[in-house]
Amino acid sequence: MKYARFNGLRPLRALVALCLLSLLVSLPANAQGKQDFTLVNATGVEIHELYVSPHKSNDWEEDILGQDTLPDGDSVTIHFSPKERAKLWDLKVVDKGGNSIEWESLNLLEISKVTLHYKNGKAWADIE
Repeated sequence: MKYARFNGLRPLRALVALCLLSLLVSLPANAQGKQDFTLVNATGVEIHELYVSPHKSNDWEEDILGQDTLPDGDSVTIHFSPKERAKLWDLKVVDKGGNSIEWESLNLLEISKVTLHYKNGKAWADIE
């Protein structure tokens, strides 16, 4: 007499393994903050310092660029911790001569791209 082996758990194990694998693959995408955005420098000058701080903060914290600069025409993507909860943020850029421009109360939960402009002594930002 031949006995049939019951392999009912094999498909279940495969399904569980597939679910765990898909969870691991999706983690890096979820590890980004909801406030992540791309900053485009269309000011005509090189940006030497870049600060992004919560609107409620009284401190600009550290220069995001560090020793790098952001040349005119270039862009940089700013990444936030997934634990960050602040909605409104302030942005400050400083050129080589120490001249600075600030933008306040940017809702980074609704913004994915900020393009900075400067012409004839006036600064503005296009928000997407």
